Amino acid sequence: MAFSSPGRAPLRVALLGFGIAGRSIHAPLIQGVDGLVLQVVASRQEEAVRSTLPHVTLCGSHEDGATHADVDLVVIATANDRHAPLAEAALRAGKHVVVDKPFTITLAEARALRALAESRGLLLSVFHNRRWDTDFLALKALLAEGTLGHVAHVESRFDRFRPEVRTQWREQRVPGAGVWFDLGPHLVDQALQLFGLPESVSGTREVLREGAFVDDWFQYTLVYPRRQVVLQASMLIAALMPRFAVHGSRGSWLTLGREPQVPRLVLGESPEGAGWGEAPPPGRDGAPTVASAGDYRQYYAGIRDALLGGAPNPVTPIQAVAVQAVLEAGIRAQERGGAQGLDLSEAERAAFDAGAA
Repeated sequence: MAFSSPGRAPLRVALLGFGIAGRSIHAPLIQGVDGLVLQVVASRQEEAVRSTLPHVTLCGSHEDGATHADVDLVVIATANDRHAPLAEAALRAGKHVVVDKPFTITLAEARALRALAESRGLLLSVFHNRRWDTDFLALKALLAEGTLGHVAHVESRFDRFRPEVRTQWREQRVPGAGVWFDLGPHLVDQALQLFGLPESVSGTREVLREGAFVDDWFQYTLVYPRRQVVLQASMLIAALMPRFAVHGSRGSWLTLGREPQVPRLVLGESPEGAGWGEAPPPGRDGAPTVASAGDYRQYYAGIRDALLGGAPNPVTPIQAVAVQAVLEAGIRAQERGGAQGLDLSEAERAAFDAGAA
């Protein structure tokens, strides 16, 4: 795959946050796409930034990075409760914006940012990188071929084995913490891309580990006509479970294992290295051959092409608003019991359907 953009001035990027997501995922992916140049990093971790990216301009505050005069695109990889205010500041400063998942903490914040970006004529996108997982791409192709017939039951899960509660903010009593807001957006976005908006959401999230403060387990069902899509995540699964289990009128399809891109990035491997994004072996038992393996650089290549070449936004604000609506429906399902519908207007539903086609 080509990631070059010959003859065009590169887009100058500011990265807000230099934790695991910023340092190990966003920074190498941005640097791995021609046409993007990482110009500014906003973080208080000066030593870590200087040792890793000595060429960048360092800002001590996220707000300064969000409004920096020398950048075109702001990438927000901070704590979840800072996503909305920093995105708003960047948009008001005339910057295009990419927000790591979850888009925002509330549906109201998501709607407000979508409206602001539209009024300013600026690109706003959410980093749903899991659309470029190899197994997801294989499943998407399988459904397009119709090999499984009518798909009636899907299980999609994202498990980890972390029995000890960490001191990181994602596991503390802060807004937007817990696995429903951490891993849930991945699973929800994939489900919406495959099957569209559900009629309702049922299920619950729980705190299972000793000493845990926020949810570390969830099981939610997205209810469709003649279809149930079960989303699950746990911090206490040490065994290898099926990542996808898809059951249709003509057969079933299961995948095991985890997408290797994030572990490889966290270990410091460059996405520009040998073997990244190469095609996997042909599928088995009727599964399709995927044209290429998953490659998260495709997201940032899409952002570049949207800004420099008029290509579609790879993840639109209305798609991110829909994910947020599902997350909130899940919270209501736990609090009130029973299935909960999505708090989306008819105009929002129509916009999602138009953009998801």
